Amino acid sequence: MGSVGGSRTRRYGSTGRTRTMCLEALGVVKVATAEQIRQLMCPGTKDAATVRGGLKDLEAEKLVISPGSATRLNTAGVRITEKLWTLTPAGMDAAAVVLDRPAREMGGTARAAAASGAKHARKVTETLAAFLQTPPQPTQPVARASTLIPAQTPADAPPAPPRPPGLGPLSAWTTEAALPVGGTFTSPARGSVRADLVFAAPGHPQVPLLFVEVDNGTEGPPILADKIDRYRKFFARKVTTSGRETLLWRTVWPHNPREGHPPLALVFTKDVSAQAMQDRMREVGRLSSDHWRGRWNGDGYAPQGQKPDGHRDYDHAVPLLATTLRLLASHGPHGPAWWRYGHNTWQTLADALDNPDDYRGYSVRSDARRKARDAELERARAEQQDRLRRLEEGKWPCPTCRRFVYPEDDATAGDECVPCQRDRRRAQEAEEAAARETDPSKGSGILGWRRRP
Repeated sequence: MGSVGGSRTRRYGSTGRTRTMCLEALGVVKVATAEQIRQLMCPGTKDAATVRGGLKDLEAEKLVISPGSATRLNTAGVRITEKLWTLTPAGMDAAAVVLDRPAREMGGTARAAAASGAKHARKVTETLAAFLQTPPQPTQPVARASTLIPAQTPADAPPAPPRPPGLGPLSAWTTEAALPVGGTFTSPARGSVRADLVFAAPGHPQVPLLFVEVDNGTEGPPILADKIDRYRKFFARKVTTSGRETLLWRTVWPHNPREGHPPLALVFTKDVSAQAMQDRMREVGRLSSDHWRGRWNGDGYAPQGQKPDGHRDYDHAVPLLATTLRLLASHGPHGPAWWRYGHNTWQTLADALDNPDDYRGYSVRSDARRKARDAELERARAEQQDRLRRLEEGKWPCPTCRRFVYPEDDATAGDECVPCQRDRRRAQEAEEAAARETDPSKGSGILGWRRRP
């Protein structure tokens, strides 16, 4: 990071880098305190004085204003009041240049939200900071007026604790994105929803597109489940462009590399007990299960003692993830901070976005079964060939008809073939029958004969 320390070019000593940083942050989150901007952009600074100087210089240039304030508890548990800052229309244009975005995509200035304390917007900003995990790089120290207290140099500063990898850059994020279930992006119809955060990075190896809903715990699970329903309706909405029907979201954001709709992440920010959070997450999942579960396709294959196999079709399902702000800040977006509805454990982002029970896994299992069947058939064929080989090697000519006799059915080498044995047995039976006709005493019976009547 370049120098964000003081300079003599502005009244409050801010550098161009500091002012650009403030414009960039407010261009994305719309409303924030100086401390929140520090956490977003330059957590390596000792405090928010550098950011405040930049905001005050921007205020003098009529690019930002402070229409309200907010209170929070600092690390010592003391309640403090801070100014909320937002962009003016001119500042919004300046931020559009910094972010390299069309001015029409910048949205509103959030002045009304700042005037009312912007509780939800501040939680969105904290959530974004947890996603970004901006490394606390050393910064240029601000010179002190007093010569008795020398400025602390980066070499003197204690090393900042390492942060987990983040999901950035900031320019890939937008806030309050309209998702029209009807109407247009600029004039969404009633029943549409606004995404608190959207991450869009074409070509990102894991998640080129992610929608985020920040839950402060002020609304009940049914309302949150209804929002998920509206997300799904937006994702499923189709439009016709250039004579071809396509999904509306694909006309704005990069394609999702996985089947189904883009993923939606729920971030619960309210600090409650583990049991209360678990209950809330479970209830939201229960009420929204039709939107994330996917459709089961069974094939009827059921090995003994096992359930029938099959796979889930996620073409029309919303991959729904959940975490808490505390977990997200601690583990980072790529760490084991995610609960994917339909999975059974906490996972990394990559694992949570995967669908192990979709057709890919089924295809692997099906191929394994096919290979096992083929192996069994090959084993049986080899056994049959080995049996035939052994029979061929052990055959001998019948001493009567000279046909080959094979060593099976307990046959002894040199025995007659079965037909000859059968013919010999029939001839013997015929002789015995003829003898009985000529000498009745040789008939059957207890004594070998029977008295004539």
